[in-house]
Amino acid sequence: MKSVYTLPSASLLFRHVAGLVVMAVLAFSGTNAFAKSFRIVTFGDSLSAGYQLGASDAFPIVLEAALKARGHNVVIENAGVSGDTASAGLERVDWSVAEGTDLVILELGANDALRGVDPAVTEKALDSILTRLAERKIRVLLAGMYAPRNNGEAYVKAFDAIYPRLAQKHGVPLYPFFLEGVQGKAELNLSDGIHPNPKGVRVIVERILPAVEALLKP
Repeated sequence: MKSVYTLPSASLLFRHVAGLVVMAVLAFSGTNAFAKSFRIVTFGDSLSAGYQLGASDAFPIVLEAALKARGHNVVIENAGVSGDTASAGLERVDWSVAEGTDLVILELGANDALRGVDPAVTEKALDSILTRLAERKIRVLLAGMYAPRNNGEAYVKAFDAIYPRLAQKHGVPLYPFFLEGVQGKAELNLSDGIHPNPKGVRVIVERILPAVEALLKP
């Protein structure tokens, strides 16, 4: 007996194709919905922690909002501790930077300069932090700092040279001065003249944003 093959009806074929399209769209949407966030830790002192600011005005929160507004799927953790020197940061880096972190914005050294800590001590601590993060294969953006000009020419020269030298040694990008565009401007700082106010934080974020974005790329 001859077998007879009957072509499916046009409506049945259409429903089958439409179903496959819907499944593909749902699968794609689900993949995007649960895509892994790029995890950033701002590891620093009071300048990045948001000293005397509301939570929504702190540098990590403002930076996260700016990156998300530009379409980046990021989560930023605030690991800033007011008063920390580079050496204090070294003591806590292993537990302050959680597993799964993709990028660290390293902002330390301001308190060292304010206290007149030997630049060699500061450099050694920052060097060790960078080494530990490299061992964990975590990207780093090194945020530089300048010493107060009243610390004396020799100190200023030694301190300011720390960050370019370490950036070159470890092959990490350097944002030369974290307070660029903010330092010395009363309208962008708290009454102490040292810490950025909400407007100052937004200036910092606007200026550092391209350097951070460059490190979000695969």
